[in-house]
Amino acid sequence: MLNLYDFSLDDLTALLTEWGEPKFRAKQVWEWLYDKRVSTLDAMTNLPQSLRDRLKTETVIGTLQVAAEQSSKDGTHKRLYRLPDGQLIEAVLMPYDDDRRTACISSQAGCAMGCVFCATGQMGFARQLTATEIFEQAARFAVELATQGERLSNVVLMGMGEPFHNYDATLTAVRRLMNDLGIGARHITISTVGLVPQIRRFADENLQVTLAVSLHKATDEERTALLPVNKRWNLDELMAACHYYVEKTGRRITFEWAAIAGENDTALEAHKLGNLLKGLMCHVNIIPLNPTGGYAGQPAPLDTVQDFIRILEHYSVSATVRVRRGIDIDAGCGQLKSAIIQLGDIKQ
Repeated sequence: MLNLYDFSLDDLTALLTEWGEPKFRAKQVWEWLYDKRVSTLDAMTNLPQSLRDRLKTETVIGTLQVAAEQSSKDGTHKRLYRLPDGQLIEAVLMPYDDDRRTACISSQAGCAMGCVFCATGQMGFARQLTATEIFEQAARFAVELATQGERLSNVVLMGMGEPFHNYDATLTAVRRLMNDLGIGARHITISTVGLVPQIRRFADENLQVTLAVSLHKATDEERTALLPVNKRWNLDELMAACHYYVEKTGRRITFEWAAIAGENDTALEAHKLGNLLKGLMCHVNIIPLNPTGGYAGQPAPLDTVQDFIRILEHYSVSATVRVRRGIDIDAGCGQLKSAIIQLGDIKQ
């Protein structure tokens, strides 16, 4: 079966022309998919029945199959998808009081980076996702929100996997988020653990997409213990790439800091971080550690985090605490993994 989400408008036009349909039919199908955002071929009511029947016989709207889903008490919705080859990935939809609707999507099945406090990193790498598989996670949420009179406003590539380890597919998907779903570049964030060549390449893409770098420690020895990628590209190389990104794009870079009690939430750690980042146009996004079964660390207390932020201010480095969402259903940063959710745990 052909996946309609795989097709560009030109590809769709070529297919339907080959079927003997007039060219304008492709534009109609495209509008149903991306303007009216329908989920079934039967909903495409201005198409002749014969064309709808053939489309139902030979095509599908997406290939992701829902294996399980959960809803949090804060409204966060997590979905486990089964891919056509049986691999599993997770995607999360987060609603906010200011009417933002943010999708957190995956770029890989598993992850090869091995970050010790991340559930995805603990499970290892299975395979790359295609650009369509990345895009479809957001498209599915966009379609469902449209039925409720709402729209998908933001997308963060912070789910399973390292987006820059799957660079070409990720950038193709990002451009589709902008062009096909109409999500502004500044409302899309790509998160990386620090793949230096790709950060430099991304700086040259001339996109207004936000870049977030997972930092978590401010010295090489300590960071390598948490993020093995630091062995390949140390902090000097990473920070040089970050400075290049800011100089090239004129955009502020975000650093993610998983605040771990007694590990990287101390005044000493704040001073180390302030010295590392001073003079760089950046923002620190502090995330009290989300618990995972494979790591014993605990989230830093909020009063400690506030002290940490005040120290960073002395270095003219801005920082805020990210609102933690979906923690009760393991939908927070670093908690996603490809495991079938036990039916008894599913919350309707």
